[in-house]
Amino acid sequence: MPRRPLVAIVGRPNVGKSTLFNRLIGERRAVVNDVPGTTRDRLVGTAEWLDRVFDVVDTGGLDPTAGTRGKEPLSIDSAPFIDKIRQQAAEAVQAADAVLFVVDATSGVTAADRAVAETLRRLQQRKGGRPHPPVLLVVNKVDADSQAEDLYSFYELGFGDPIPVSALHGRGMGDMLDRLLEVIPWAPRFDEQDDDEDVPKLAIVGRPNVGKSSLLNRLLGQERVLVSDIPGTTRDAVDTRLRYFGQDVVLIDTAGIRRKGRVEPGVEKYSVLRALRALQRADVALLVLDATEGVTAQDAHIGGYIQDAGKSVVLVVNKWDALDKDTYTMNRFTEHVRQNLHFLDYAPILFVSAKTGQRVGQILPTALEVYKARYTRLPTSFVNRILGEAVDQHPPPMKGTKALKIYFGSQVGVAPPTFLLRVNDPKLAHFSYLRYLENRLREAHPFPGTPIRILLKPRERRQKRKKAR
Repeated sequence: MPRRPLVAIVGRPNVGKSTLFNRLIGERRAVVNDVPGTTRDRLVGTAEWLDRVFDVVDTGGLDPTAGTRGKEPLSIDSAPFIDKIRQQAAEAVQAADAVLFVVDATSGVTAADRAVAETLRRLQQRKGGRPHPPVLLVVNKVDADSQAEDLYSFYELGFGDPIPVSALHGRGMGDMLDRLLEVIPWAPRFDEQDDDEDVPKLAIVGRPNVGKSSLLNRLLGQERVLVSDIPGTTRDAVDTRLRYFGQDVVLIDTAGIRRKGRVEPGVEKYSVLRALRALQRADVALLVLDATEGVTAQDAHIGGYIQDAGKSVVLVVNKWDALDKDTYTMNRFTEHVRQNLHFLDYAPILFVSAKTGQRVGQILPTALEVYKARYTRLPTSFVNRILGEAVDQHPPPMKGTKALKIYFGSQVGVAPPTFLLRVNDPKLAHFSYLRYLENRLREAHPFPGTPIRILLKPRERRQKRKKAR
């Protein structure tokens, strides 16, 4: 089946690329802020128009004139990343089937726009004889008909008729999409690549500066996302699809999560929201810990997010190479992790180094094993046998003059595994006894890295049948 076309959105900083991206995919996945240079990592989403689907990639500001006199400077926190922003934008353009070159109607043609246009012409050169990606010139922030007269100046950029739009209000989007469909390859609306339900999604989460992006790059073997020692470098959730021994896997790199009270206003705040949303759409969370700092209260806080979301989890202790170790170091650290993350005692622990690659090869096999456990379904007869043996060995405690009675149990769901128990009165169940039943289920059939939910429901009383007259 043909693959979905890829459309890259490029332009100098602060022309509304992320707003356009959000408008195309129908959700707010890209960080939007008035500070130039907000978008750093590539973001990919799926858009649909007139029964056609295509992927859209949002890029950082492509600005070859950064640092020159007379240009509006980038924000201080984004200045160190300008070279890598240009590099990632260039990679996106070279892989694209079409390019949306976005400029700002309110500022007219700038020197940066001219430089971007020249850069795009250079980037259109493809290796291997592939066709040059067509470029559509999109003039954003056209909110009124009176601004149409200002569009003629954009012809000098050399990319044909400017397309006026307002990404914020949706004005002109239909005309732009019609033009786009004329230049991108055809692909079916629904194909084997559109349904990712059976593809394991692994979210790399953790507090800032524990090495999440470095770990992703080590797994991929390339610099897919920015890597820096500055906490908070990654602001957006970035999806990367790869094939591992015949198995498709989606890796989601996320911004570092901080405690709510310590989240800086503005861009970082929205990045945390996207990290949490990325966790919601993931199957397995790779919670990255820093071996040099041990488990912190913030690590436990993030673990709580994972547990509340009902996601499976693998604990990845990074920077293991930085520790002075003896024979018992790993055992002591394991005990330290279990003590501070006791509510995730079912999660496997891996000690790795993204810097050296030590034991990084264990991450994907372990995550896929956890993913498999997440979708395990036990036969009803097996569940009732385990419950019966558990009750025989340790009957439920009395609550006043009554005790909990379990009549029947079955697994009613997966992701995570969910068990429904028919009982006499759910109010008689103590959480400690439910924990005991969970442990017995795990002893009989391990669910590595996967939470188990136990639901209680009173047994339905049989209604007396009316005698037929």
